[in-house]
Amino acid sequence: MTSTKQIPLHPIVAKVTERIRLRSVASRKAYLNKCESMRRKGTQRGQLSCSNLAHGFAACSQDDKQRIRLEEAANIGIVSAYNDMLSAHKPLENYPDIIRKAVTELGCTAQFAGGTPAMCDGVTQGAEGMELSLFSRDTIAMSTAIALTHNMFDGVLCLGVCDKIVPGLLMGALSFGHLPLIMVPAGPMSTGLSNDDKANIRQLYAEGKVGREELLEAEASAYHGEGTCTFYGTANSNQMLMEAMGLHVPGTAFVPPNGALRQELTRTAAQQVCKITALTPNYTPLCDVVDERSLVNAIVALLATGGSTNHSIHWIAIARAAGIIIDWQDYAELSEATPLLCRIYPNGKADVNHFHAAGGTGFVIAELIAAGLLHADVNTVWGKGLQHYSQAPSLKNGAISWQASPEVSADLDVLRPINKPFDPHGGMKLLTGKLGRSIIKVSAVKPEHRYIEAPALVFENQEDLKLAFDKGELERDFVAVVRFQGPKANGMPELHKLTPYLGILQERGFKVALVTDGRMSGASGKIPAAIHLYPEALAGGPIAKIQDGDMLILDAEKETLEILLSVEELSQREAADFHPAPASDNYGRDLFAGLRANVGTAEEGAATFLN
Repeated sequence: MTSTKQIPLHPIVAKVTERIRLRSVASRKAYLNKCESMRRKGTQRGQLSCSNLAHGFAACSQDDKQRIRLEEAANIGIVSAYNDMLSAHKPLENYPDIIRKAVTELGCTAQFAGGTPAMCDGVTQGAEGMELSLFSRDTIAMSTAIALTHNMFDGVLCLGVCDKIVPGLLMGALSFGHLPLIMVPAGPMSTGLSNDDKANIRQLYAEGKVGREELLEAEASAYHGEGTCTFYGTANSNQMLMEAMGLHVPGTAFVPPNGALRQELTRTAAQQVCKITALTPNYTPLCDVVDERSLVNAIVALLATGGSTNHSIHWIAIARAAGIIIDWQDYAELSEATPLLCRIYPNGKADVNHFHAAGGTGFVIAELIAAGLLHADVNTVWGKGLQHYSQAPSLKNGAISWQASPEVSADLDVLRPINKPFDPHGGMKLLTGKLGRSIIKVSAVKPEHRYIEAPALVFENQEDLKLAFDKGELERDFVAVVRFQGPKANGMPELHKLTPYLGILQERGFKVALVTDGRMSGASGKIPAAIHLYPEALAGGPIAKIQDGDMLILDAEKETLEILLSVEELSQREAADFHPAPASDNYGRDLFAGLRANVGTAEEGAATFLN
């Protein structure tokens, strides 16, 4: 579906996009030159020696060997994050067979190029493995590049869903930007225990009012089957952003796993990537899809849906992998221009299945295009124009077809039109002041909690805050400062374990907030939290000089984070020393020491190889 109507671009979207383009001229040119240098005339494998090529197809069937030898049709590389421990990635188990059969119908071939690690923050939250979480993204990017480095492939299908996995797959694929890429997700699990009920049980457990057995039963009722967790955290934000960037088959994001429609969408992705390789008239390399316009589209979609704060890091890293430089000021200005159209937990009671039923990605994209908030004239894997992604897929007589998404939301408590938003702004803000630069998401924070002036209580890990809570030492107004949680210190783990305790205190009437150089995850909610603060404590950031009792002001409306000390007083203070836990080299953390040493700041994407 291609619209001929030209909708004027919103002036702020136009201004930010142009600023990004101008800022990125040199780096983008270098990236595109790199992609051009990797392009081949004919098939990629046509440049390999006979010995190289024989190694590349040695394990194939005789029919596939013949197709690969003739070099007349595409050979598609499959990179997958499948494992059967994670609910979101279990459905990917049988995708390679579906893909191979689908491409064979077009006379093409597909090979499983490589697997990438896929760890789950839901499993590692509050545990040692969480310190490997952020850096798993770059590990996934590197493993994706290794999978594609054989020059056997004319196109790529990346199978993945969750937090660091989709950004990592995309960053790795961008290093082979001369190849077409389609991202292939698996969909969300069915709705279980409501998110509100789950959060309530967690708080009761934190207060000691229910035991571990009740807590485990509630968690198992919430996370109960195959597919992504159903709240709107980083994983499901990934899927919304893939739609907005035109890297999915349209409408793929939130179709449930394992059903007939999901299988047909996977088949369609496999066949579509064959149709856009350099062997066809419709050649659409990844480097032509991911540009400053599609990246701005992703950020606007994130803000309009109240998505994960983690993407104020990940999408900056993705942009840099494509030679494009984005910063938090860009996010902040786009947030001011973008209305909030969704209420999905933690910003509301609904889950992503409710969102999908109410109109889903197609409704959101259509509304944003109509308001001039998205670049409609972009390249996508489905053809020219983002209007394709305002459609929804369905099956008719076993065949897939697309229709325009509903023009009216099926549930105004979940999804609203552009002229009746939940909030006129996107809810992600940049905070500045003497302590540095940080991000806050206020879409789930009530207006009365968006300003807090209170004394600091300093903690150097999550466990210390929990112990203070258990001792009854936190029954007061305070700003929790949790430091030495940045990427250089310990890999920037999410601090989601703090949420129940701070939530309880807020509900008891105390004014509480969080300030940290760590992350607060895609499930951050009702507590005002200045996160991703940099310079981080280990890099000489002023957060290392905060002392118990210092008065802090977090003002989300004025977009400031301040300490009531003069610059001179702050500069004269000694910074606290970093004291890593005695066992900080256990559980694989020692293997990531080099990445911690080389990591950039959060506003640079916290990347370990892009600096």
